[in-house]
Amino acid sequence: MDIREAVDIRQLDERAVRASVDLVAGASAADLARPTPCEGWTLADLLAHMTVQHHGFAAAAEGRGADPEVWRVGPPGADAVSAYVEAAERVTTAFAADGVPDRAFALAEFGEGAVFPAPQAIGFHFIDYLVHGWDVARSLGVPFTPDADLVEAAWPIALAIPDDERRLAPGSAFRPGLAAPADAPRFEVILGMLGRSPAWEPSGR
Repeated sequence: MDIREAVDIRQLDERAVRASVDLVAGASAADLARPTPCEGWTLADLLAHMTVQHHGFAAAAEGRGADPEVWRVGPPGADAVSAYVEAAERVTTAFAADGVPDRAFALAEFGEGAVFPAPQAIGFHFIDYLVHGWDVARSLGVPFTPDADLVEAAWPIALAIPDDERRLAPGSAFRPGLAAPADAPRFEVILGMLGRSPAWEPSGR
């Protein structure tokens, strides 16, 4: 059985988001200038992206995701950490509302008219924050090992993400896939599929 069928995807997503909050909360103002595995992004840039994605998905859960403005990333602010924590709380609260699993999510960032069933849309959010949690950890130079059940739930989602020209667009959260060794742990394979090198180090940029 697919683990996503046995467990509400919202529970898996909340765990991934909470883990990212724990990591981000450890960042100082000086850390915001650090490079990240996301090409061309500092940690401040990454947090700005992650913050607006939370607000966008929360708006989608509330029926307002078709508005492109809710997905628009603003310049990183000096309070990037607190802004991120607040956005994470907003999206987990929005996802937990009664009736959300039965709704359709309009995701304007995917294109005009893009609408997905709630479980699928929340699955997009889930894998984004599982991987971005690793991005933050690598930027800060701290360990990050997601729970095995989260990795298993992310696997079919990662397989379904197209590896096409959209990954080359400026600001794309995922880059073209990278091959992983045959014996690589599954999470490292997922990272490679989404354009990350598990060996990335800030000093190597």
